[in-house]
Amino acid sequence: MALRQLTFFGRTLTESRLLSSANYVRSELPTRIAHRIRDMQTLPYVVVTNPHMSHVYELYYKAFDAFRRVPDIKSVEENDRYCQLIKTTLQEHLSVIPRLAMGVLECQGLMKSEEMDTFMNTLLRSRISRRVIAEQHLSLTETFNSPWHFPDAKFSAEVQGDFVGEVFLRCNAREVVERCAKTAQDLAREAYGTSAAIPRITLAGHLDATFPYILSHLEYIVGELLRNSIQAVVEREEHHTGDPPPIEVLICEAPQHVIIRISDRGGGVPRELLPHLWSFSKGPHTQTRLENLLQVPKMAATMQEIKFNGVKSTKDPAKDDDHLLPRDNSLSALTSRPPNLRLGMGLPMSRVYAEYWAGSLALHSLEGYGVDVFLQISRLGNKNEQLSTRASMDAV
Repeated sequence: MALRQLTFFGRTLTESRLLSSANYVRSELPTRIAHRIRDMQTLPYVVVTNPHMSHVYELYYKAFDAFRRVPDIKSVEENDRYCQLIKTTLQEHLSVIPRLAMGVLECQGLMKSEEMDTFMNTLLRSRISRRVIAEQHLSLTETFNSPWHFPDAKFSAEVQGDFVGEVFLRCNAREVVERCAKTAQDLAREAYGTSAAIPRITLAGHLDATFPYILSHLEYIVGELLRNSIQAVVEREEHHTGDPPPIEVLICEAPQHVIIRISDRGGGVPRELLPHLWSFSKGPHTQTRLENLLQVPKMAATMQEIKFNGVKSTKDPAKDDDHLLPRDNSLSALTSRPPNLRLGMGLPMSRVYAEYWAGSLALHSLEGYGVDVFLQISRLGNKNEQLSTRASMDAV
């Protein structure tokens, strides 16, 4: 499945296509969940009986049992009932990521870290795939039921025209970076105080580059990367006078890819941390990460959920660009994560999201100077989802 396929299928939405989408999701969800249940059953007994791992297993089994009982969907009314089941399940599964992360950390030493990371990557990629097809169908159903979907409707479809389900057809890299930069800078001011010198974020390159993408995925990746850079610069320049060095974002548009480079002068990554950057299961400060994860009972992996409480928009809704944000889905404003709460999983989670649509995320550190991060995105939307590191069929 590629973004282009999702787009083409949803462009001309009829009742028969909607029911076809419903039955595709109905057949795929229990199959994909069953594979992950099997993976968990192959873990060492002492691992799967960990309270956090056991919680995830029970959630998966409950979802599998509910979805496998759904008969063929033959009417819009039956589809509406099925969508309600999907929504309930998505909400219940918001605890999966933090509970998995805590389980992995508590099981250090019970499995090889490489095997645990492989398990986590496979589980998370499959989780993304399920939520993509589920939320795409929910969004198509919302579109089908909306008054502007019909020819005689009085409402304009201009706002919705850039979306086909959850796929944003004209995702603009500059706009995403600017939006995430503002949020990340606001987070830093909340964390370090209004007197702290927050670095500017400059943009250069192909600022008009556009491509189809699931906007919430890109916002999560870019938001985490900018947040890391801002924190590094602020903490390095804490006792220095004058303006901190800016964070430079370069956007490069190639025939088949868009590459976003984020460069900071935050001192780089200490050499002893480099081997653990992309790992869910190893690295220092395990106890601190566990304590922080306990403060995040639900997590969908989104830029919106790391915003802080109490900040309200003062913009005129008529001029607001919030219609560019992902609609009501699992990747929007679910829990409030304190701005200085470090979970130790932003980079590996970001790479899982980047690689899911055949992209990549690489980091180059100059210790004592700064970091360059390169995010590569498929520009054409014609790359199939990568369900495992080797995209094997077994990882469906």
